[in-house]
Amino acid sequence: MNQQIRRVSLVMLALFLLLMGNLVYWQVVRADQLSNDPRNTRTIIKEYSIQRGRMIAHGADGKDVVVAESVPTDDALKYLRKYPQGRRYGFVTGYYSLVFGRSLAEAVFNQFLIGQAPEQFAQNLVQLVSAEDKPGGNLVLTIDPKVQAAAEDALGDNKGAVVAMEPASGAVLALTSFPRYDPNALSTHDTDKMRSAWKQLNEDEDKPLLSRATAELYPPGSTFKLVTAAAALQDGMTPDSGIENSVSYTPPQTRVPIRNFGGEACLGNKQPITLAEALEVSCNTAFARLGNDLGTGKFVGMAEKFGLNAEPPYQLPAATSLIPTRLDPPALAQSAIGQRDVRVTPLQMVTVTATIANDGRRMAPFVVSKVLADDGSLVKSFKPKEVEEVLSAEQAGQMRSMMERVVAQGTGTAAQINGATVGGKTGTAQHRRGANPHAWFTGYAFNGDRSIAVAVIVESGGDLGSEATGGKVAAPIAKAVMEAYLGGAS
Repeated sequence: MNQQIRRVSLVMLALFLLLMGNLVYWQVVRADQLSNDPRNTRTIIKEYSIQRGRMIAHGADGKDVVVAESVPTDDALKYLRKYPQGRRYGFVTGYYSLVFGRSLAEAVFNQFLIGQAPEQFAQNLVQLVSAEDKPGGNLVLTIDPKVQAAAEDALGDNKGAVVAMEPASGAVLALTSFPRYDPNALSTHDTDKMRSAWKQLNEDEDKPLLSRATAELYPPGSTFKLVTAAAALQDGMTPDSGIENSVSYTPPQTRVPIRNFGGEACLGNKQPITLAEALEVSCNTAFARLGNDLGTGKFVGMAEKFGLNAEPPYQLPAATSLIPTRLDPPALAQSAIGQRDVRVTPLQMVTVTATIANDGRRMAPFVVSKVLADDGSLVKSFKPKEVEEVLSAEQAGQMRSMMERVVAQGTGTAAQINGATVGGKTGTAQHRRGANPHAWFTGYAFNGDRSIAVAVIVESGGDLGSEATGGKVAAPIAKAVMEAYLGGAS
């Protein structure tokens, strides 16, 4: 009898310990994760009693624009989240929704915005003693309102994206995508309207909730010749090194030739063609041959130094740009001209260009520069962070000299800006059999003490369709964005 009681007692003790362990796991170990889960509507309802901090776009001209704020209401939820600029900043701010949770900056910086980050402990202690409610922290964005407006206006109704960055710091100056959405439709307290807007956005085949700037992967086309050229320089070539020039190039292990745009040899069949000339006219056969001459290890190694195959060191969620690490000769040749299975985001391509403009040093892109308390005091600042030295200063200078030839007299002349030094690379990327190619341009501009790097993609060539090239379609968009930041240059 005592033995049976002992067994029952042990079973009850085990169940009790399991119950206690479960409570500790969910209420202690997983507490923060559950609290920050954007699907946790109970947490969000509790947060509505707090005046969420603002998000502010800070311009180079000193003018600030409020892009997100919480205003008092007369309903059961004390505050309503509003986005005064509508669609313009939605792919940075994200949305703050009673039903659908949080996204982008609203999610990543949630603890700062509600005043509960560890850095805000002192503020919370004063608030507790004084019994006075204080708003959450305000995010100061690196986005320049003037540059953001220029990017949106220049892209227009073309499906695609624009990203601009300050090369020396990694600060994101503009980030836009089209189609876009209005986060106000998802922050309303009218849940019926909110659900209707959500349904409409998710059923739209153009995917307006998708940030094409950071979350969509594209073949980069000839813009990826920057990576191939950088690998060649690191392998000992110079801009004057010669490459065999031909009408077509058939890689080993295949009978399918790679041809140049227009089906002709580059520069009238000049022999040999230099690396600088090949980049200037975007010579497919030269770069495909160069890719196989370099070999997979050196080529892929350079791509990975620029950031491919690794999670982007960006403050907000972003897709990982990809390149296969095992490439046979046909795949290597096609990858060297940005085709086959290479996939990048516009954020990745502007990082490549910014690295070259920054003497070969790759900086982590960031979009929030600091968090301020309601009284303006500093809560936390986010400093520029160098990720890696991709190229030597000399090699980066050689890359810039070649990119500046592209804009001065090559395929990127539409990006020229009077009074500024501009370098760039065009791209026309095949992406689906029978579809019009994507049009790319990535480049940088210097004027006085200001510098900017930009990447632009227009899906399927926009209005020009099959006649589109990066030089015709994307380069003028990049020019408008660079001019907006450079100010005096025009």
